[in-house]
This record gives sequence, C-alpha cells and structure tokens, in this order.
Amino acid sequence: MARHIYRCPLRWSDMDAFGHVNNVVFLRYLEEARIDFMFRLAPGEGSESFTGGSVVARHEIDYLRPLVHRHEPVTVETWVTKLTAASLTVAYEVKDAEAVYVRASTVVVPYNLEKGRPRRITAEERSFLEEYFDDSASGSGAAGKEAVAA
Repeated sequence: MARHIYRCPLRWSDMDAFGHVNNVVFLRYLEEARIDFMFRLAPGEGSESFTGGSVVARHEIDYLRPLVHRHEPVTVETWVTKLTAASLTVAYEVKDAEAVYVRASTVVVPYNLEKGRPRRITAEERSFLEEYFDDSASGSGAAGKEAVAA
C-alpha cells in the first residue's frame, strides 16, 4: 500500500498565543496534502480526473500532541481508507521523525460543478485511488472498499 507524502511548511501565522500550531491550521495542512494528492498526482496529462470539483462532507481529527512552530516542514502522509461509488475517505498523519501530531480523516464527494450535484467516481479515478487504498490503518474501523453501484 502506497502513501502519498507531502512536505508541509509551517508558517509564522500558524501559531496560536501559546506558540503551538493552532488547531484550525491543521485542517489547512490536510487540505494542502489532499489537493496535492488528488490533483497533482491525478492520472495522466490531459486527464479530466478530479478536475470537476469535490466537496468535503466530513472531517475527523485527533490532536495527539502540540506542534511547536519551527522552520522545518512536517510530513503529511495521505492514503485512502474507504472507496464507494460516489465518495472516498482519505486518512492522514501529520508527523516528523520524532512524533505523530495529528491523525485525521476526510470524506470527499466528487462534485459536478456545472450540474450542481454530486457525481460518481470514474473508473480512472478509482484505479488511481486503489493504488493508495489501505483500511487496516484507518483507526476508525472504516468499512473499506465497497462495490461500485451501476
């Protein structure tokens, strides 16, 4: 099972009054990693995969320890824990060599912006996402892959 690795810089403005990265900022880190995963690594040049839009349906986040601001980036590992006909769950760990700071997951729904409604995951998108599929480390008992409904 592959994990997508994103090196996320910490910014001075990320700190709260206690010198830690603010809890809300972690959602931005997850967003940056998810966008890098789904769009930059999407299948092939000229592919329409992941370009039609998506919406976040749910976030879950466990703050394991405070992250103190520093100049070195943190690593955000991303993988897929659940894949249905019209949604996917992405899991994350925000960490460095010494510690895991956050474990989180996001339910993402592909969205057709022109029609203003959710859409199904395409075969090309599914093929890409399956390369990063692992429900064993999800920590939330995710149900895993489900059959594609016609």
